[in-house]
Amino acid sequence: MNREILLMDWGLTPYEKALERQRHYFDEIKNIKIRNRRENIRIPTPNYFIFTTHPHVYTLGKSGKEEHLLLPENELEKHQVTFIKTDRGGDITYHGPGQIVGYPIIDLDNFGMDIIQYIRMLEEVIIHVLADYGIRGERSEGETGVWLDVGKASARKICAIGVRTSRWVTMHGFALNVSTDLKYFDYIIPCGIRNKGVTSMEKELGFAPPPEEVKSHIIKHFEQVFHARIKS
Repeated sequence: MNREILLMDWGLTPYEKALERQRHYFDEIKNIKIRNRRENIRIPTPNYFIFTTHPHVYTLGKSGKEEHLLLPENELEKHQVTFIKTDRGGDITYHGPGQIVGYPIIDLDNFGMDIIQYIRMLEEVIIHVLADYGIRGERSEGETGVWLDVGKASARKICAIGVRTSRWVTMHGFALNVSTDLKYFDYIIPCGIRNKGVTSMEKELGFAPPPEEVKSHIIKHFEQVFHARIKS
């Protein structure tokens, strides 16, 4: 099992371009697995971890409902935001500047886990990252992602998670709000969940941690939780 992961940082990348690039690596891993099975050989499958940030965009997952976009489509341009239907799980969410997006494109067979374990471990990574800053992140039963004040009227999401898998290869991932402009969440029903708020590290801390610093915490805890080695 190959637990080495190649790290890439794409910087600010339009969502559709990032999706196209993800699919390249996703298909590469899948094709190796198909060949291994067909020819009864054992070529090691690679793993990738991509950091990026997207310009303002709403993305709708396979199980999402278009009515969860509250902004009329003819007003999207006015707010400098686009709307894209995508192939990840989950409902509608927002990506934009001030958010750290992580796309692990990995072969789950390399890590001996199923998709449910994988999602729980992604949540665990972010929970540890938030703890480094004194923020108590939690899971909310039946609601994917990382939350604050679970079970209270003040419950709010700080990190969204939505993934796709095929042949136990993953794509898409998580979006952690660091210094995100939260007004963009007012125009959607985030993840299809009503009556719960959204927050950011900046809002909780009173200052915005440097993105590169937060990324270093993510890498550290991803390596620990997944028993992996991430290299540039």
